[in-house]
Amino acid sequence: MSGTRISRGGTVFHRTYSVLVFVVLASLDNVAIGLVPPLYEPISGALGVPQRLLGLVTAVSFLASAVAAVGWAYVGDRTNRKPLLMVGTLIWAAGTGGSALAQDYPSFLAAQLVAAVGLGAVGSVGFSVVTDLISPRRRGLVMSFWGLSQGVGTLAGTLTGGILGATDWRRPFLLLTVVGLAATVAYLFTYDIRRGQSEPELAAALDAGAEYDHRISRADLPRILARRTNRWLILQGLTAQAAFGSLVWLPVLFAERAREQGYSAATAVVVGSVFATLFQLGGVLSIVGGLAGDALQRRTPGGRALVAAVGILAAVPFYLVLFFVPMRIDVPDGAGSGAVIRAVLASVATEPTVGLSLLTAVVALALTSANSPNWFALIADVNPPEHRGTVYSLGNLVNGVGRAAGNGLVGVAFHALRVAFPPPLNYAVGLAAFQLFFIPTGIMYWRAARTSPGDIEAVHELLHARAGRL
Repeated sequence: MSGTRISRGGTVFHRTYSVLVFVVLASLDNVAIGLVPPLYEPISGALGVPQRLLGLVTAVSFLASAVAAVGWAYVGDRTNRKPLLMVGTLIWAAGTGGSALAQDYPSFLAAQLVAAVGLGAVGSVGFSVVTDLISPRRRGLVMSFWGLSQGVGTLAGTLTGGILGATDWRRPFLLLTVVGLAATVAYLFTYDIRRGQSEPELAAALDAGAEYDHRISRADLPRILARRTNRWLILQGLTAQAAFGSLVWLPVLFAERAREQGYSAATAVVVGSVFATLFQLGGVLSIVGGLAGDALQRRTPGGRALVAAVGILAAVPFYLVLFFVPMRIDVPDGAGSGAVIRAVLASVATEPTVGLSLLTAVVALALTSANSPNWFALIADVNPPEHRGTVYSLGNLVNGVGRAAGNGLVGVAFHALRVAFPPPLNYAVGLAAFQLFFIPTGIMYWRAARTSPGDIEAVHELLHARAGRL
């Protein structure tokens, strides 16, 4: 590498632009995911179905996206990844546009499933690309931005759905369709990132003009699952995402609290979306979790997994407090979205119960956000370049199952709890119960902290051997 050029990889500006495109576009799948829950009530009214059926749409979409990601990732680990990302983006944009045009429940469900299939490409193939741009020493930090972009996407989806869709639920879907088409254009100007180019063991050979030509095959799948750390990283998603999946109902919880205090349905939707967005700001601190993972990993080979384990387990009490702290909501009923938003923001300083709730939420989200960057970085650490997209997608598949279960079953739990607990208490009790799934998640990360040192060393030895042959 000399001057401002990256050997055979374009200028520094081109490389930086490519990273930014992939990270920003990774947030869009979560925008699509976060868009629907704040609009459950208006969509259910327009399509003539109960809200729990829309919760089912979200749950099935999680699962469909995760299943599709496995296929996208396997093909991406074998072929050119850039065209796959462009095709996947066009598919989810088409599905999102179809959602805006749906006139009944079956067509809305079908459009959401089409979008989910396209979204499967963005995360899995994009992850494989980004890991080839990051040195192992900085994986936690850069992956925190990758994970943060997804969290920001969820916030943007929640806020866009609640505010832009308060009076017309179709508008947010139309806006996201336009963004998806613009994203496809952005892909055209990224360069084709070479597989393995971030690995120190391969640097000399690749700079000399060699090509890392190893590609995944079906015979590699048993070896992938034989790595003990992979098993823990994949399985933890089942319980972690059951808890995370339930949290998409946060806007509903706070909207119900507003309705309990006498606010109209339209105002309650905006209030729920704004509060849920504010309370998820702790996810920004995933950068701290990534930095902590990098720092501890340099001191001990199991450091990343230990950071994730401590963060996940320490967050549980804060979540339990968050759902039961009483809140006094004081906003102008029937006013425009801007006036309601300003009133909610002002209440953080003027209403102690709102300030306490926000503080509790930020701490809880900050602790659990240590999961994301260290999970991404560990997948890259314990797998060679040609396996990473597939391992990510397998983990994402289990994540999708867990998230679908959490999102779908918590809706059933809310309905069942109404017998003993009137709204919004039924939502608080149900959400609190589902956060207990974080406990087995933390235990599995602790086990990964014991297995990852050996698996990381095995990957280093494998890449050294391949560099010699190159």
